[in-house]
Amino acid sequence: MREIYSHRVNPINDQIRVQVLDEPGAGGASHEYLVTTPDGREQHISFQNGPIGETGPNGLTQEVLIAICVDRLQSFQQGEFRCRENALAITKLEEAQHWLFHRTRARLERGVEGTNIV
Repeated sequence: MREIYSHRVNPINDQIRVQVLDEPGAGGASHEYLVTTPDGREQHISFQNGPIGETGPNGLTQEVLIAICVDRLQSFQQGEFRCRENALAITKLEEAQHWLFHRTRARLERGVEGTNIV
């Protein structure tokens, strides 16, 4: 098990613990994370583990988490917390989403989406 610290930037984030619960899988990425908030609440995040074509859907994808973050920031932009930094963060998250979609579409065109074939 290892811990992630890259989210730490302010007093609240400094108190949020993010742990990686598993070893990297076949693709080199971990799948299980535990987030513990200062009040002791725990959120278990499970990512897709294995090719969907072989294992079926069994977890979240990066695209889902990015979509949640974009939605949240867009909501802030509708209220009193509207700012340039939020707009820039939305743009960068949407760019990340674009490249992940691009990768998926290319894999679909090659007929390898949902497999371990590169």
